[in-house]
Amino acid sequence: MKKIALLGSTGSIGTQTLDVIREHSEHFQLVSMSIGHNIDLAKKQIHEFQPEVVSVADKESMHKLQVEFGDKVKVLCGEEGLIEVATIESADVLVNAVLGSVGLQPTLAAIEAKKQIAIANKETLVTAGHLVTKAAKIHNVPLLPVDSEHSAIFQALNGENHEQIEQIILTASGGSFRDLSREELKHVTLEAALKHPNWSMGAKITIDSATMMNKGLEVIEAHWLFDIPYSHIDVLLHKESIIHSMVEFVDKSVIAQLGTPDMRVPIQYALTYPKRLERKTGDRLKLWELGALHFQPLDLERYRMMALAYEAGKIGGSMPTVLNAANEEAVSAFLSKKIDFLSIERLIEQALEHHDVIKEPTLDEIVEIDQRIRDLIHSKVN
Repeated sequence: MKKIALLGSTGSIGTQTLDVIREHSEHFQLVSMSIGHNIDLAKKQIHEFQPEVVSVADKESMHKLQVEFGDKVKVLCGEEGLIEVATIESADVLVNAVLGSVGLQPTLAAIEAKKQIAIANKETLVTAGHLVTKAAKIHNVPLLPVDSEHSAIFQALNGENHEQIEQIILTASGGSFRDLSREELKHVTLEAALKHPNWSMGAKITIDSATMMNKGLEVIEAHWLFDIPYSHIDVLLHKESIIHSMVEFVDKSVIAQLGTPDMRVPIQYALTYPKRLERKTGDRLKLWELGALHFQPLDLERYRMMALAYEAGKIGGSMPTVLNAANEEAVSAFLSKKIDFLSIERLIEQALEHHDVIKEPTLDEIVEIDQRIRDLIHSKVN
């Protein structure tokens, strides 16, 4: 029985992680979880999975759950609560499915506690990849990717010599506006942006997909997960989201991982690695029903966010921290209808242009930069 700690249980990845645990209850047990503000859903999850420890975002929510569950569940809040959820002694694996850089410090604490890390929170590696990967090596803790693209690469590299990698090829659906020109993007609405053609995801990730920042963050994440230089990481547009990513080797052989667009597959693989479990639900991939798969190269002029992400990643140091913080705040402003769609990238570009890079930022410096950039974007929006 593998014991699971889960950050972000009410989000898209979190609820699908619980689907996997529910389907294979003889193999997995949820022992701790964190939530944001969806208390009604959290109550149902607590009743069903009976975790030992729960963390919520604020004291008001904490008191509500303490009244309802009494001594049956230890209920905490804030960053201390996140860290206790992540490091609970009984857990074998931490699934980091929380949104944003809030997942960084609990992940570092879990690594120090020698928990396996199943990471869906790309912002943790984007914000402080050098700290996370260094800590994982020191404590001999595996970082198991949950994102479908990085899981595909991870699976393609099983048994392979990493020194013989020619390039990693991340595939991208192109998001809600993949068929629109730059000129047409000036007039898009929030409602249209939230309609992803292939995947069912949370609002923030869906907007990131529409801007292609999601793929930019994945490029930086791939750099840290697989120790690959940016010059050997490519992105290919693939509308069907059937090939989740590919690895090309020095002999020109290419290994790809295919599957239906279902996040439960990479979630389950991260939890069962190096073994596999049968999936009792979900659709099988039937290529003959698709008929054809389509691909096209990425235009960095059209997808400006990708260019910004590559630039920030190559500069390194504190620049990816700026990229992520500015993006989170700009997307939040767009979701609140305070700015238009193209203003997201303009705000991020301005933040990057005016930042003095720190080459090897400490955790304290990262936290300070992160907050300073958020305050900057917030002031510009208002």
